[in-house]
Amino acid sequence: MLPHTPGSTQEPETTADRLCAVILAGGLGLRLRMAVPEAPKCMAPVAGKPFLFYVINYMRLQGVREFVFALGYKAQVIKDYLALEYPTLSYTTVTEEMPLGTGGAIALALEHTTAATVLVLNGDTLFERDVAAAMRFHQHTDAECTLNLKRLRAFDRYGVVQTNHEGKILSFEEKKFCEEGLINGGVYLLNRKAFLHRSLPQIFSFENDYLCRFHKENIFYGCEQTGYFIDIGIPEDYDKAGEDLKLPQLQLEKIDKSWTLFLDRDGVINEELPGTYVMNWEQFVFCEGVLASIARLASRFGSVIVVTNQRGVGRGLMTRETVDSIHDQMRREFEKAGCQIDAIYSCTEVTPTAFCRKPNPGMVVQARRDFPGIDFKKSVMVGNKESDIAFGRGAGMFTIYIAATGGDSPSIKTAPDATYASLARFALDL
Repeated sequence: MLPHTPGSTQEPETTADRLCAVILAGGLGLRLRMAVPEAPKCMAPVAGKPFLFYVINYMRLQGVREFVFALGYKAQVIKDYLALEYPTLSYTTVTEEMPLGTGGAIALALEHTTAATVLVLNGDTLFERDVAAAMRFHQHTDAECTLNLKRLRAFDRYGVVQTNHEGKILSFEEKKFCEEGLINGGVYLLNRKAFLHRSLPQIFSFENDYLCRFHKENIFYGCEQTGYFIDIGIPEDYDKAGEDLKLPQLQLEKIDKSWTLFLDRDGVINEELPGTYVMNWEQFVFCEGVLASIARLASRFGSVIVVTNQRGVGRGLMTRETVDSIHDQMRREFEKAGCQIDAIYSCTEVTPTAFCRKPNPGMVVQARRDFPGIDFKKSVMVGNKESDIAFGRGAGMFTIYIAATGGDSPSIKTAPDATYASLARFALDL
């Protein structure tokens, strides 16, 4: 995937990209039985989606590409959900035949990845954190395990983690009321080889039999993170998550220069060619009204970014240079019409699981690396296919569906925030 900007280079792979995320999703959720009587805890509905939806999507936006789901209670429910909702996700599931404890479940999952460093997290906890920064800390300290810590005030539900000035774990204190302290956020960076090398039983607690037992060896560190944290393990916090994660309504009048507009290309900017691809500039025809209205969009949004799947290159029907040439000319026409395109990202991969191919989030992950000021909660994705809407929704953006350009039917599975007949009609409403 290339951002089509002057001097751009191939997308760099980061430390987060090389991580495998192990998600512990086998919990019974006994304290949530009234709210979720027939499902694993991570499948509890929160703001219209299983809670696992938010956990997966946040990790993908951090650049994580490989997942192992450690399952137990009602494992088939989660397997069915992943197959239906994440057909393009690169993942493996492992199911414990008997309860193995958190440690045993992690050890079983680690047999299904070769990643040197593994990110372990709970499927019933959302902890928004900078994975790349935590990874750099983990590598700098040469830790066997790095805990992501969250500072809380006036709590009694969690124990306190004590660290020294270097972040080395000194102690784990029992649960009691605390005015302020660092808690274990339930997210770990783990040296896979070192962990598996230890003589641990088949059934054990990761927290008690590993962290508490071995922390005096000075190989565990804590990295404080300040992002949003919620554990839905009790009804009060489950209800809170429902309020916190509820999507607001799109209010066009609130869009200003702090917002970013993401545009699909074919069927939104230019006319699609049924059954084939736009393979040269002569075949590129702007959709009706796009050039006349593009300046209006540019005047409202701070940035305009194009994200487009171009698998014709991957299929050998055209070259990357051809796509770049088309985009150069498209950019010039936009500039004549009064719109500056900040970047054009195109994925030429054919494989549905390719990280950069919509609905997978690779292009939006790269966009945020190139433009760190992007706020997905102040972003709009406009597209004419199911993959475009799922792409936007997975990133937490508002979504606009263009229904009259030969794309999917209006009854697409992922509901958009609004539907328009064309990009020009959307511009008129701004």
